[in-house]
Amino acid sequence: MTLRSSAKHIVPVAALLLAAHAVMAQVKPAPVVPPAITDRSSAYYHDGLAHLYEEMAINNGRPDYATQAIEEYKLALNADPNSKYLQDGLADLYFKIGRIREAVTTAQEQVKKDSTDLSAHLLLGKVYLRSLNDMQGPQATEMLQLAIGEYEKIAQLQPKDLETHLILGQLYGLNHDSVKAEAEFKTAREIDSNSEEAVLSIARLYMEEGQPQRAVDVLGGIPADDRGSRTSAALGAAYDQLHKPKDAAKAYQESLDQEPDNVDTERALAAALLLDNQLDPALTVLKQIVAADPTDVQSTIHISEIQRRQGHYDEALVTLDKAKSLNTNSDNLELVFNEAVLYDSLGKYDQAIQTLQGVLASTKKTDGKYSEPEKSNRAIFLDRLGIVYGEESKTPEAITAYKEMVSMGGDYAIRGYQREIDTYRDAHQWKDAVAVGAEASAALPNDKSIQLTYAFQLADTGQVEKGLALANAQLKGGADDRDTLVAIANIDLRLKRSDDAMKQLDKAEALSAKPDDKAYVYLLRATVLDHDKHYDEAEAEYKKVLAIDPNNATVLNDLGYMQAERGIALPDALAMIQKAVTLDPQNGAFLDSLGWVQFKMGQYGPAETNLKKAIDRTASDPSIHDHLGQLYEKTGHLQQAVAQWERSMTEYARSLPADADPADVAKVKHNLEQARTKLARVGGAANKKS
Repeated sequence: MTLRSSAKHIVPVAALLLAAHAVMAQVKPAPVVPPAITDRSSAYYHDGLAHLYEEMAINNGRPDYATQAIEEYKLALNADPNSKYLQDGLADLYFKIGRIREAVTTAQEQVKKDSTDLSAHLLLGKVYLRSLNDMQGPQATEMLQLAIGEYEKIAQLQPKDLETHLILGQLYGLNHDSVKAEAEFKTAREIDSNSEEAVLSIARLYMEEGQPQRAVDVLGGIPADDRGSRTSAALGAAYDQLHKPKDAAKAYQESLDQEPDNVDTERALAAALLLDNQLDPALTVLKQIVAADPTDVQSTIHISEIQRRQGHYDEALVTLDKAKSLNTNSDNLELVFNEAVLYDSLGKYDQAIQTLQGVLASTKKTDGKYSEPEKSNRAIFLDRLGIVYGEESKTPEAITAYKEMVSMGGDYAIRGYQREIDTYRDAHQWKDAVAVGAEASAALPNDKSIQLTYAFQLADTGQVEKGLALANAQLKGGADDRDTLVAIANIDLRLKRSDDAMKQLDKAEALSAKPDDKAYVYLLRATVLDHDKHYDEAEAEYKKVLAIDPNNATVLNDLGYMQAERGIALPDALAMIQKAVTLDPQNGAFLDSLGWVQFKMGQYGPAETNLKKAIDRTASDPSIHDHLGQLYEKTGHLQQAVAQWERSMTEYARSLPADADPADVAKVKHNLEQARTKLARVGGAANKKS
């Protein structure tokens, strides 16, 4: 005979227990008297019911079941009052149903009975951790200390538990105890050398302490093949803090190779590529982000920025308009800033000024009190406003913008003073530049950069010994002297003291530990050699810089211009200068170099366009007017040539001796006189014919 069973005939054990409990409940209970001895069978019975009611309370959201579970735990404890297991179970139930105070009280009572009860300590630690997020001020400080105390005890009870040491390290970090935090994270790593979380925790700690190089050492010490996506992304962030965008981009790409759909890492990669002037790769990544999410405003803004930097201004404007249509945040300062810079690039100075003034007015505080991020943003907009005013030769307005930066104090004051000096120099207002230098020197007597800036102004305007004395006073006999030596070399260069400049640069190179520091020394050495017509040696120094930084726009421009002046390797010179202009499209000196090499190659139309752009950006540079004058003469526009050479002579007359090489001035004067003579002859011949 085959036996068959039906599901409806199967009665779950839980139901049997509950049924039995219901029957017992109908019997009039005897008065509860604490047993003199432990009744383990009764404790086991009530514990089983407690677990059943607890499960039903949690699964069904029934508070009445939770109450019943608590009562069962109490009955179980009544039968076995010394049971650590039951006490911990009751405390845990209180925690699960949100009766936190009772959970803490129950766990604390158990800890008093048994200080080695790991479960009770874990529950208290969990409660204190959760409560940290809900508290502020003194209460949060007190709760943090309670959490630390519990996890210190937990770490003693389970010294090999990875998570415990990670949590304790994080708590020490919150308590600003970096030494103990680091020790816990290192212990965690000793427990599990392959723990990504342990490595990330150590790296995070170093970055929070402002030691990104130590973070790089830890993260980069893991072989690339063993790094997870989070580790590679953290390595990228550390390189970001070190201002090494190329290395950051490489690390972010490694992270994306493992986790291709991580949008945050994609954005970080695009930002790093952008900082490293890898515009085309950055554009590719940003377009991928926008393709996946067409409403991504920030990525759309960055696409517009790249288009602007590549000189595609009309495209940039269309893209920026799209970003504006998507933007729902009226306080998107990055959008406003890019709009102003784009107007500036298009030569729409009034619109750029209006945009910048608008955001400065809307964010202005009547009490003048700004948070640090607000100060930083305001300084960026004031700086750009001053630049645009300077391009329009509105010197007083530019100075007003920079004076507000000075009033903000700190690094903003340093930047503001330096911008004021640069603006006055661009306007050939030398006395005003020296006066601002003196004001800055008195206001910031301990700031070396300001003292060196003032020293440069003094030496440049004839007070040579005073300027050099001030510069030399900044030498302290240590590694920090590098910047001072470079500044003194710059002064010597302006004074045409080539040998002295080279000696200072040799000393500066010996103190230059970083590649970027060495590169700047090589650049200045090349400038000295170029000025002294030691072209082969100058080229070697320029190429040493490019070996360190292939995208150094200044070197690309200067080396290309040196070749254009000599009339050699013009296609190579053109390629280098074009790259420099791509890297910095609004730089007047670079645009002049581009126009000049195009003129040398007979490309007169593009040359005229770029020389005019250069004058728009740097109208006070006499050499640009000379270059445009030569182009007009070559193309048969004598009157326009005369006008440019006259302007060149005017600017030379207003220039400092260091900027007015007698040979250059004589050449422009000769060209001007010849052109005037030719015009007079042409005019005389025309009069005779008439």
